[in-house]
Amino acid sequence: MEQTAYLDDLFSYINQSPTSLHAVATSAALLAGAGFERLHASISWDGLSPGRYYIIRNDSSLIAFTLAEPLGSVTLFRMAGAHTDSPALRIKPNPGQLRHGYLRLGVEVYGGPLLAPWFDRDLSIAGRVSWQHENSPLQCSLIDFQRPVAILPSLAIHLDRDANTNRNIDKQNDLVPLVMLSEEKETPDFRAILSQQLHRQHPQAAGAKLIDFDLYLYDTQPAGRMGLNNEFITGPRLDNLLSCHALLQGLIRNESRRNCLIVLNDHEEVGSVSTAGAQGSFLADVLERLFPDPGKRQRVIAGSLFISADNAHAVHPNFTARHDPEHLPLLNHGPVIKVNANQRYTTNGLTGGLFRLLCRKADVPCQQFVMRSDLACGSTIGPFTAAKLGVPTVDIGVPQLAMHSIRETAGHLDGWYLLQVMITFFSEPDAGIRCPEISS
Repeated sequence: MEQTAYLDDLFSYINQSPTSLHAVATSAALLAGAGFERLHASISWDGLSPGRYYIIRNDSSLIAFTLAEPLGSVTLFRMAGAHTDSPALRIKPNPGQLRHGYLRLGVEVYGGPLLAPWFDRDLSIAGRVSWQHENSPLQCSLIDFQRPVAILPSLAIHLDRDANTNRNIDKQNDLVPLVMLSEEKETPDFRAILSQQLHRQHPQAAGAKLIDFDLYLYDTQPAGRMGLNNEFITGPRLDNLLSCHALLQGLIRNESRRNCLIVLNDHEEVGSVSTAGAQGSFLADVLERLFPDPGKRQRVIAGSLFISADNAHAVHPNFTARHDPEHLPLLNHGPVIKVNANQRYTTNGLTGGLFRLLCRKADVPCQQFVMRSDLACGSTIGPFTAAKLGVPTVDIGVPQLAMHSIRETAGHLDGWYLLQVMITFFSEPDAGIRCPEISS
């Protein structure tokens, strides 16, 4: 895959994945197309043969793995993880509000987004709905309006002269997008609107009753390249779909006979505490089913390495003082190794050293990031995964600007660099991914 083809594929993946639910559906389609077989938690995995497999939890998290040999012969896994969710606006259960002829939708803030960029954008709606034909089992389907249907208009500066100097956004009252004009006295039924969309996308649901939903707003502007030399990529949800894409493509394109695994967790942006999050049991459950004997499982984990891939902060040229002066990651200069003394990132001198060696073998540059000592540091799925499993872990990521904005910016080369490192990681001989012990 050449760099241009890689970017086209990345943009397609992001544009097809407006929510974590859609990201997993898109990922599953890629895996199935590459010969991966889906497993289900409700059936037995006894006698699992060497091959390619994946499993989904809550429609929003996914684990995929390759077995190069019978499970009894496995001594380690090359493991990597990323997260499928991004900060967003989630539609409330009873969202419809009719005011002065405008139908508005109540929303909750999901995660920690930059809120100001959500105003005056062409927004759409996507997510999961559950529905039922009379006396039939409950069904679930994904929907996506795929066109602008909502907007958060800014208040004119004539009515708020302090807008550019002292703007406060009230999450309850200011973040209420408009979706329709109505002459009716009663609030239009939002569930009826959803039912119409469900029937358009899924004819088998015609006549069914809509039961419930998980829906989010998203920006309809697609991801793409920009800059005088096309050296930037911009788009929604680069954090962290760019990493998900690199892990998927690295696993799919790996031709070596190695035992490899990726986990794409949901709910990282809200703390990872869920059945589908990294603080949940998903990865531990899968490893326990693969290796029921605790001793065998611990031996495999002890010999493995986990790469936690989540985008990193590139130095912002307009706000350089917000960065540690000795750690200034640049766009298009390779993946970033992330370090934090208080274990918000899991990297240590051994796991960071292994990742540097992987970059060297992949002929890819790498960089280092440490948060300023007087600023709070974010975190990733890395610490939760490392603590739960006891697996050696390194936190890395592609450098980007405008993290948690509705539209983020990265370099056009860095995702490609990460992909090359992941291909190398998934094909490297076993000795190249083991953490050494202190020699006497």
